Amino acid sequence: MHSEETPAAVPLHPGIAALANRYDGYILDLWGVLHNGVEAYPGVIDCLDRLRARGKRVCLLSNAPRRCAGVAEKLAGMGITPDHYDHLMTSGEATHDALADPPDEWHAGLGRRCLHIGPPRDGDVFEGLRIEMVDDPARADFVVNTGIDSFDETIADYEAILKSCADHSLPMVCANPDLVVVVGTKMAICAGMLAQRYEELGGSVRYHGKPHAPVYRRCFDLLGIQDRTRIVAVGDSFRTDVAGANAAGIDALLVTSGIHLEELATAWGEHPDPARLAAAAAASGHTPRGAIPRFHW
Repeated sequence: MHSEETPAAVPLHPGIAALANRYDGYILDLWGVLHNGVEAYPGVIDCLDRLRARGKRVCLLSNAPRRCAGVAEKLAGMGITPDHYDHLMTSGEATHDALADPPDEWHAGLGRRCLHIGPPRDGDVFEGLRIEMVDDPARADFVVNTGIDSFDETIADYEAILKSCADHSLPMVCANPDLVVVVGTKMAICAGMLAQRYEELGGSVRYHGKPHAPVYRRCFDLLGIQDRTRIVAVGDSFRTDVAGANAAGIDALLVTSGIHLEELATAWGEHPDPARLAAAAAASGHTPRGAIPRFHW
């Protein structure tokens, strides 16, 4: 029994090999786990090959605010090709699907005129949709937020447009619930950070992607594994990856060299201090089944 002063320890594993027999299905995060936005991390492709050779089923799940085809193309450029995984799902794909076929009254009531907050590279979210793109909040019915234009931008750069949208009571669809992401060796803010600020301004937001349940149901359908105890989600974020897995009723494995690297005060690819990891998990309120320093065999 652990006291409140001593958070429960998170089991540390050297790599995926130690857990391979426990799971048949793997839901893998991309940024911070398989790659850093620029290149695949060392050992990742080898690990994927070993999982596939053992008959494991792999579904990549990303909060990227782009559709699957574009993300698959980017992955292939890093050497992670479709023969390394079985399925791919993104928050951008989930966003597109919700706009094309509204899952509830909130989405059904959005209207036709859409203001996009985000870079042109995320434009595939709108492909084939019967909506009109506008650039003035006064003319818009709703907002789709896919994130920042440049990785150097801050919340302050978006305050004016967010406030204007809130003043016009525009509902916001957030295509990436992440707050931050590792790009190369630095952090950049994501659409989730803008959405959080929008809610502070009184705006109404619906999120697509981790940690929200619908995207996990999509992954379960794709994997086709009935026994949820045989599925593990691997990610680098307590708030999205671990929380989402916990809520979906599956195990979570935390990669400690991702966005919590500085918080855990460890070097990339090395185990963090167990007490610091336990404290971070307790503070987040989300408990992984175990942790690995990086995604490798």
